[in-house]
Amino acid sequence: MKALFFDCDGVLVDTERDGHRVAFNRAFQKAGIDAEWSFERYGELLKVAGGKERMRVFFDQTGWPVTETEKDELIVRLHASKTEIFLDIIESGSLPVRPGIERIVDEAHAAGLTLAVCSTSNEKSVTAVVNRLLGPARAPHFAGIFAGDIVPRKKPDPAVYLLASERLGIAPADCLVVEDSRNGLLAAVAAGMKCVVTKSAYTGGEGFSEACAIYDEFGDPPEMYVSLEEVLARASAARSIDP
Repeated sequence: MKALFFDCDGVLVDTERDGHRVAFNRAFQKAGIDAEWSFERYGELLKVAGGKERMRVFFDQTGWPVTETEKDELIVRLHASKTEIFLDIIESGSLPVRPGIERIVDEAHAAGLTLAVCSTSNEKSVTAVVNRLLGPARAPHFAGIFAGDIVPRKKPDPAVYLLASERLGIAPADCLVVEDSRNGLLAAVAAGMKCVVTKSAYTGGEGFSEACAIYDEFGDPPEMYVSLEEVLARASAARSIDP
């Protein structure tokens, strides 16, 4: 393997429950909209990739607070507000990096692997996670952050992974992806890449049969942990799945 690509939400930081969900709810409240996404409801909405898309599905199900001609503007305005609120949460430092991520990034950088983040989340949010939570010592290790609306179709479409492969000049077969969701796994496989899964708060019950390895987390010593060497060995031993 020549490259290691990380999803962001649920992989670098378990942001969905206590980050994005909270930010959406605060954005609704700020806009005077009577809506609140519970842990369970947000888990259902996560089956839809992308925050704007989730809001559209939600309002289609429960009723829109605006007229037909105002829908697009509402989604853009709410998502911008949610992004700013989420950035404030990230800047507060209250969301911890998932166990083992910093170590795996360090090991991959030392091994000469090209690192990138590939996410369907807003680019500003993803960049903030990398810069603020991984910190100034590790952020420069990443050759690219591919996020938000940089591609027209979101996961499980492989577009974001194919774009990263093309921009970085590394063949898909030489790229290993770390994902936490089935949508992300399917996107990686469809791009012709192998994928390991670290399950997050919302994704433990999803199917990951196409993954070359599945972990609860990478972990850190002295607790049980998974080394980069083991991850790469599992990826090398796994058979390729035609996209």
